Amino acid sequence: MIGAVGVVYGDIGTSPLYALKQVFTGEIGVRLTPENLIGVVSVILWSLMLVGSVKYVSLILRADNRGEGGVMAMMALASGAVRRYPKLRAGVVLLGLLGTALFYGDGVITPAISVLSAVEGLEIAAPGLKSSVVPITIVILVALYAAQRRGTASIGAVFGPIMLIWFGGIGILGLLDIRNAPSILLAINPLRALEFLVEHPQISFIALGSIVLALTGAEALYADLGHFGKRAIRSAWFVVVFPALGLSYLGQGALILADEKAISNPFYLQVGPTLIYPMVALATVATVIASQATISGLYSMTKQAIQLGYLPRMRIDHTSSSHIGQIYIPVVNWIQFALVIAAVLGFGSSDNLASAYGVAVTGTMLITTVMTFFVLRFAWHYKVALAVAATGVFALVDLAFFSATLLKVVEGGWFPLLLGGLMFALMTTWKQGRAIVWARVRDEAIPLNSFLASLFESPPTRVPGTAVFLRGTSEGVPRALLHNLSHNKILHERVFFLTVHSEEIPYVAPQDRNKITPLLHHCFQIDVHYGFKDELDLPKALEEACETLHEPYRPLETSFFMSRQTVIPTVGNGGMANWREKLFAMVSRNAGDAADYYKLPTNRVIELGAQVEI
Repeated sequence: MIGAVGVVYGDIGTSPLYALKQVFTGEIGVRLTPENLIGVVSVILWSLMLVGSVKYVSLILRADNRGEGGVMAMMALASGAVRRYPKLRAGVVLLGLLGTALFYGDGVITPAISVLSAVEGLEIAAPGLKSSVVPITIVILVALYAAQRRGTASIGAVFGPIMLIWFGGIGILGLLDIRNAPSILLAINPLRALEFLVEHPQISFIALGSIVLALTGAEALYADLGHFGKRAIRSAWFVVVFPALGLSYLGQGALILADEKAISNPFYLQVGPTLIYPMVALATVATVIASQATISGLYSMTKQAIQLGYLPRMRIDHTSSSHIGQIYIPVVNWIQFALVIAAVLGFGSSDNLASAYGVAVTGTMLITTVMTFFVLRFAWHYKVALAVAATGVFALVDLAFFSATLLKVVEGGWFPLLLGGLMFALMTTWKQGRAIVWARVRDEAIPLNSFLASLFESPPTRVPGTAVFLRGTSEGVPRALLHNLSHNKILHERVFFLTVHSEEIPYVAPQDRNKITPLLHHCFQIDVHYGFKDELDLPKALEEACETLHEPYRPLETSFFMSRQTVIPTVGNGGMANWREKLFAMVSRNAGDAADYYKLPTNRVIELGAQVEI
């Protein structure tokens, strides 16, 4: 539970830094009156209850994919449930990809607004330091991203205790302020939220666009399911997080009721002059933790997308020998860093960044709800009426929040939407491009069994050692084998044809990992199955296969043959739009090395090239 407090709730736990004040500030802020303030605080409290406690903790956590959560896991689960309906399955997959793309957009805004809002506390302590806020924020972010390559094992152990101190601190501060204006407790009554929404429909709709900032990070309750489990996440929410957040928002509301000027920064104005600097330091550490959770989440999401075939191979470094999920992806790290710094410099303050925040978050929340319907209906076989009832209310709430955030598209919401759109285009282009390439390869494929039968009518010279030819699911005879026979005129005494299958489940059981099919003349087909969270290690899979065959595995006598396709975009070849073909070709040329990705020994790999027109 302490671990879940530190990792899962870092983002939503730092929302009190900026959420409430954003409702009443900005170009389209709500007019500050006692009635509006109590109504807004009530909406925040009951949104946390409805979205956090009921939707995610009570419903969404049940929709796990063999213990794993997140948009990718939900997409794999929902698409598998509607496999019998191809058009519906294609729609679910596109929906899941859109949610994943929006998650990338959100992943850029979260570190920027979190750290920036924490450092802005210096303005309260010493107004003369206002010009130093952005430079200090950049220094912290540089240190954060530079430290990623070392892994999170050493600092992860202290995340939980620090966030416990954070939640305890904001809860106590809120409780102290409630004593000075106890009328804020009227916000606990859900009727005050309902009155605010019904009696002021236009004002309340505008307010929802900022109130949703209190919910940012709720998706992490589901995304980190596999790391901590349902029980720990639920316990942390009800015992620590929800009470602390509720007290914090009530306390900020009480402070503003007592002094309207406190709306400028109600979180830091709760703290006296003596404690302002320690609180800034604690808030900064808390926001770094929140940012770390987002960064690690992007690594994990990228790895899943690669293994499901929606992104090209990338270099993935494992930063811990004891925790398999701790990874570092340099390309993702530094692209995200550049975008985060651009967001900090471009927007300049947490108030401006708040306008960009929310659109991607609410879009992802809405997509998660819609996909949950498909899980309930087609995977769990609920009746249509029950599935609609279970998800309909949440879909309406998510849609209301998403619609309200669209008002901020011009002010800054375009930024995460642009990033999400670019990621969506990249993922769909890569998936479709790979499908076209494999279709071209399949059209030219020579059936493997018939080829081997004809080959051994006049057998080539057999040489000592083992040859492993990597082949696609529909490739037929690997081109690397044809090249080897054509140029070298030899065949190894033992030949493995190895095919990697990516399954739409998180993990494949060890006993289901390898399927071995004996072919002719000491040749074997090995099908290796991996889930989207499994660690790919082909030498290990090959060693296990050799044990099954009671064959010796000699790494120094084994050569891996791979075909590298060079994609040639052509006009009018029945492929994709010209710009997408060029994008696919460019990404394909810069994809990570397959040998590294599959953990093959580089000194035992032989690559043979081929051109494929799309």
